[in-house]
Amino acid sequence: MAAPTYRALFCDLRSDQLLDVLPLQGISLDDYIGKTGTASGTIPIATPELAARVRATVVPGRTALWIERDREIWWGGIIWTASLQSSARGFLSMQVQAGTFDSYLDHRMLTDSLDSRGVDQYDIVRTLLDYVQGTNGGDIGITYDGAPSGVARDRSYSRYDLPKIRDLINQLAATENGFEWRIAAYRDPDSGRRVKELQLGSPIRTGTSEIVLDHPGPVLSYTWPVDATPLANAWQCRGATDNRNQAAESHPIMSELLVADADIAAGWPRLDGSSDYSTVITQSVLDAHARADWMRARAPLTIPEITVRMDGSITPALLGATIRLRIRDLWWSETLDRRYRIVGLAITPPERGRAETARLFLEAA
Repeated sequence: MAAPTYRALFCDLRSDQLLDVLPLQGISLDDYIGKTGTASGTIPIATPELAARVRATVVPGRTALWIERDREIWWGGIIWTASLQSSARGFLSMQVQAGTFDSYLDHRMLTDSLDSRGVDQYDIVRTLLDYVQGTNGGDIGITYDGAPSGVARDRSYSRYDLPKIRDLINQLAATENGFEWRIAAYRDPDSGRRVKELQLGSPIRTGTSEIVLDHPGPVLSYTWPVDATPLANAWQCRGATDNRNQAAESHPIMSELLVADADIAAGWPRLDGSSDYSTVITQSVLDAHARADWMRARAPLTIPEITVRMDGSITPALLGATIRLRIRDLWWSETLDRRYRIVGLAITPPERGRAETARLFLEAA
């Protein structure tokens, strides 16, 4: 079977007009649910003509990068850094690094106050995105559907806090009965146009048929980390400072102190944790954040990582999909047979002497 072909498309971020197709070597790309994905590569600059093309095309903060695999969009994002390099022998190259389109929301702030009462949490996110793209120069073409979550929220955002849009969405998502979000990049099968789509889910789930992956077999290797560093069975959140009584000393509002007495009775030591929500002014909202953070912190963090051969069944569209993982070796002598959801994916394209592989990051389904 012929090796797949990867192409790098460089486009204007706002209009998505194709600027150039440039050679990009040493490509690495990854995407995740819950955090920004990245892509990087090196453009060899072998001629004055190519140097002029690169100079005109690669403008960090303004140029979008789309990576195709056999004409299918596998990654899309914004170039944020570009480093021109000259070797001792005079060979020129430019290394570029990009972040998925959600990284744009790290660079946008809410400069107007916004009040939402009894509004579906997904609609609050869409309102924030509409605010971003409704400002002059802020529309980068992110689309969304109108499906509701069924969870109503009250949120008041003040322009005096100058919050980043991404932080507001993440805080909203991280509360009790929250959600996941990402901006997916793909090619519309009907129109052929490149799409940047906001995806929301509680959680995000994709795929209809289950993929079975075995080790030994398509799973070449795996890593099974268990991290108790963020572990906590007692938790309290700190909110905004109450300045309503100017004559009294100001203190932040505090959530209820949550302690997992059952864990301590079972032999665990007490482990304290906390989180700050400096823009939260409502006690019930702060308590909901505390309960959500506490539940996440009570179990050691385990995100298994498997490396698989690319056999046609693994694509970026599988983010959120469920797989069945079966491992039999010295550790799993009785065979591990469990279902996991894919929450992250990193692709290593084929190069001379190296096969195409994917690393999948998993959580219990």
